[in-house]
Amino acid sequence: MGQFTSIFISPSRYVQGSGAINEIADHVSLLGDRILVIGGKTGLSVTREARDRGFAEKGIYQVEELFVGECCDMEIERLTAVSQKHKCNIIAASGGGKAIDTVKVIAANLKASTVVIPTIASTDAPCSCLSVVYDEHGVFDRFFIPPRNPDLVLVDTAIIAKASPRLLVAGMGDALATWFEADACNRSCALNLPGGRITATAMAAARLCFDILMEYGVQAKIACEHQVVTPALEKVIEANTLLSGLGFESGGLGAAHSMQDGFTVLEEIHEFTHGEKVAFLTLTQLVLEERPKETIQQVYEFCHKVGLPITLGDLNIDKVGEKRLMEAVVLSSLPGKIMHNHAFPINDQMVYDAVIVADAMGRAVKKGTPIV
Repeated sequence: MGQFTSIFISPSRYVQGSGAINEIADHVSLLGDRILVIGGKTGLSVTREARDRGFAEKGIYQVEELFVGECCDMEIERLTAVSQKHKCNIIAASGGGKAIDTVKVIAANLKASTVVIPTIASTDAPCSCLSVVYDEHGVFDRFFIPPRNPDLVLVDTAIIAKASPRLLVAGMGDALATWFEADACNRSCALNLPGGRITATAMAAARLCFDILMEYGVQAKIACEHQVVTPALEKVIEANTLLSGLGFESGGLGAAHSMQDGFTVLEEIHEFTHGEKVAFLTLTQLVLEERPKETIQQVYEFCHKVGLPITLGDLNIDKVGEKRLMEAVVLSSLPGKIMHNHAFPINDQMVYDAVIVADAMGRAVKKGTPIV
């Protein structure tokens, strides 16, 4: 599929704004009348009042179920059974990335509609049809690709403004990779996630994502620290959630996310968010690709300003040793991995060397030493 055709995919409906949760029932009522809502304690609580009120008015039957915390087969099977018991035709996530990924798998297996209500802007998972499945210990297992993207993504920016600024910044770290990975795939003529050529639309979304981060990222973090919604915060939430989702899925993935998957073998890194890991590994990709020094300097300085990791020490893996670090690199670079979506051959030693250089550059930036 798609060797000579371009493919662009996206959610059916994207809704964003302060107070958008109050419109939830209007949009859900277009999809069905029995909904299972899955999330953590906070994810469920911050949307509950609006959901209860709206669903009651529209006559939508609702079941809530607490998400245990890992997108793994055991949790998928447990929640699937809950949905089947209540005959739900809509599966919704109210929370963060792992709950969202779990819901996408369940909805696809049951042929139900998928609704995503992100309560944080820490990843681009809400808009994509990709789910990352781990084992029960948090180690990467496989990708799961549903037949379609979510039917509805509803983002209440007032809710996200009240979440931890660290999570917003983590979303910036994840979104930071979008342009560079899509550009790498476009240069190598690699196929995107749905198996087609990359459209100009996907490339434009990926580039706009990067440009918004560079211009508004610091302002958005400040707004989130004060729990207020500003135009800068609205733009960055859109970049983290919509533009990054469109850009990575229809543009393609590369070294940064391939390393993120491989580096899950290092237990010391598990305490960090997906986006925090991806930020440093994006810097590693820039070194690997020999991007212009001015670009590398710009991205390092951005990460340092907003508080994203720029060294191995920032991710607590500076003392894991060469053997374990190389083990993570080897897992990242296995044949068939997205590491090989680049326009040049990549081997384990090249990736390892890039990690070491990226770490050294990060330490230089922290000392105020220009790397250009």
